[in-house]
Amino acid sequence: MENNLVLESKKNSAVTKSTKIAVAHGDGIGPEIMKATLKIMEAAGANIMAEPMEIGEQVYLSGNSSGITEAAWDTIGRNKVILKAPITTPQGKGYKSLNVTLRKSLGLFANVRPVNALHPFVKTNFPNMDIVVIRENEEDLYAGIEHRQTEDVVQCLKLITRPGCEKIVRYAFEYAKAYNRKKVTCMVKDNIMKLTDGLFHTVFKEIAAQYPEIESNSQIIDIGSAKIAASPGQYDVIVTSNLYGDIISDIVAEIGGSVGMAGSANIGRNVSMFEAIHGSAPDIARQKIANPSGLLNAAVMMLAHIGQAEIADKIKNAWLATLEDGIHTADVYQKDISVKKVNTEEFADAIIERLGRNPKKLSLSSLSKGSGTIEIPEYKRRDEDKELVGVDVFIDWKGTDPEIIGKGLSEIKSHNLKLKMITNRGVKVFPNGLKETYCTDHWRCRFVAQDAQIKTKEPIYEGIEYEQVIALLSKLHQNDFDVIKTENLYEFDGKRGFSLGQGE
Repeated sequence: MENNLVLESKKNSAVTKSTKIAVAHGDGIGPEIMKATLKIMEAAGANIMAEPMEIGEQVYLSGNSSGITEAAWDTIGRNKVILKAPITTPQGKGYKSLNVTLRKSLGLFANVRPVNALHPFVKTNFPNMDIVVIRENEEDLYAGIEHRQTEDVVQCLKLITRPGCEKIVRYAFEYAKAYNRKKVTCMVKDNIMKLTDGLFHTVFKEIAAQYPEIESNSQIIDIGSAKIAASPGQYDVIVTSNLYGDIISDIVAEIGGSVGMAGSANIGRNVSMFEAIHGSAPDIARQKIANPSGLLNAAVMMLAHIGQAEIADKIKNAWLATLEDGIHTADVYQKDISVKKVNTEEFADAIIERLGRNPKKLSLSSLSKGSGTIEIPEYKRRDEDKELVGVDVFIDWKGTDPEIIGKGLSEIKSHNLKLKMITNRGVKVFPNGLKETYCTDHWRCRFVAQDAQIKTKEPIYEGIEYEQVIALLSKLHQNDFDVIKTENLYEFDGKRGFSLGQGE
């Protein structure tokens, strides 16, 4: 497709040129599991050139609040592919999450976490589960935009964009198509968040219609999470937004046997990053007992991504054969199942010994049988008629009786605007609120055109000019109302682009 974003190639042509990768050895158990992973890849014949970079705890402690140096950014820019061991973020003192920084700064929009059961060699109650969680990676509440607005109230902005939704949902269906997956499930909470999660769900339905050969369905996130934990066999590929995906992927990994066994891919336009999903586990660092499986599985995904899928299968199948032979690290050792408890280096050596062998009971890795490329069309912006129809003015007021603030605001006449309602924590408290509703010091006051029909089942708004909003704010200030925030209310192609208050 012309101008499309080609994200992955799984063609099985001979690899003749080494692929350069940036390698972060990480903190805690990171250096130990990275050493084991690189050793296995080298023994398997992976054609890569690793360039180390310094990120993480020591960079933080040197005074860099982002945890990454300019030299490391340069290394990433040269290599475009990152293999990252877990890092430690020091507590307190304003240190930023390096994972979030990397994902957002590099445009790593898709987080891919496959989990399949390894029963009986890794303990699980769901021996047949095989799920891929595809999580949007850049926006949602992870935008990190928060404010303290009053003495009592703080807010966090949930940002969902159409291009973000289209990329991640398209990726999920293309992934399912490439790997012969049969079903994609969307997880949302659009019964409550009708605009943000509603947009995600709408885009999902639009794109699902373009893949009639793949089954699709949607679930509300709360019951969906419960069903995943109780009956994971119902699921194949799950696509969802950032926070939900973070939670679901850990649920899936844990019920699959162990969070410590799962790897993940972070896919972007120009750069991709591969990592274990577990933390740096400083409590067991330098004891040589850490399980490298999570990082190794991330490396397997990386090799498939850079066109070395046959090497990826070779490593994955040797790893599966090692588990079948009962060679286990302490975290998954079972007295009745395991044959030998080994340390990190011994586990790596056991995998190397089995390179070229296939598992006999566990499912064979078949990444090299992928059906080509994953392509994402360039986003095309839609032109819509945008009309300003009102404004929500947020006021810090220490009173507790909505009738008092409501009466005061209703008496303000400003350029043909009128007070429509007041809500407190999203619940309408004026007019006709309930005295039982608890009110804090954060009042959302909605002003609309004087001619707007607000008493109909679906209010009919009239267009206003922004100068009317400015004049209203000036009038409120003159009357000693403490305005802490405003939010313009728009209609797009005649459709309301803002929520109604509960009870409105």
